[in-house]
Amino acid sequence: MRLNLKAMGFLEILLIGIGLSMDAFSVSICKGLTTKQFSWKMALTCGLWFGFFQALMPLIGYLLGAQFEQYITAVDHWIAFGLLFLIGANMIREALSKKEEVQSSLRGAELSGATWQPSTTQDGQLGFKTMLLLAIATSIDALAVGISFACIQVKIWSSILIIGITTFLFSIIGVKIGNVFGSKFEKSAGIIGGIILILIGLKILLEHLGIISF
Repeated sequence: MRLNLKAMGFLEILLIGIGLSMDAFSVSICKGLTTKQFSWKMALTCGLWFGFFQALMPLIGYLLGAQFEQYITAVDHWIAFGLLFLIGANMIREALSKKEEVQSSLRGAELSGATWQPSTTQDGQLGFKTMLLLAIATSIDALAVGISFACIQVKIWSSILIIGITTFLFSIIGVKIGNVFGSKFEKSAGIIGGIILILIGLKILLEHLGIISF
C-alpha cells in the first residue's frame, strides 16, 4: 500500500524537477563560461544529455523501490522525507563548498598578481565520455528520488517526462547564463534546488502524519 497523497500532482513534480535540475544547471553554467559567444550546439548537447539521464534515473530508482515495497510501507513516508532531505542538504553543502573554492582561487590569483579565470580545458569538451560522466554525476540524486516515488502515489511516466523536460530547459538556460553573466548564479542555484527538495520531503511527511492537508 502506498501513501495516499492526492496532492502529488504536476506542481510538486515540477518543483522536484527544478530542484533536481540544479546540478545540471550549474554544470551548464560552467559550459557557458568557456564560450565567448552563445553556442546552440553546446546548449542542446547539455540539455539532451542531462535531461535524458535526469529522467532515466528516477525510473530506475522507482523500479528498484517497487521491488521492496512490501518491506517499506510501514516507514515509507519517513524514507521519502529522509531521502529528499539528505539530497537537498547535500546540494546546499556542495553549493557552499563551490563558493569557498572560487574565493580561494581568487585570493591566490590576487596574491600572485594574476587574473583568475575558470578552467576551460575540461568544461569546454562535449565528447561522449565527458558528457556521459557529467550526466551520470548530475543525476545520481534523481535515483534516490525515484526510490521515494515508489513509496508514494505518483504517475511515474508523466513524472519522469516532466523532470526530463525541466532539466533539458534549465540546462539550455544555464549555458546561456554562463555565457552572459558568468558563475555568480551557480551557488544560488544549488542552494535553491536543495531547499526545494527539502520542502517537498517535509510536505510528504507532514501530510502523511495528518498535520497538513492539501
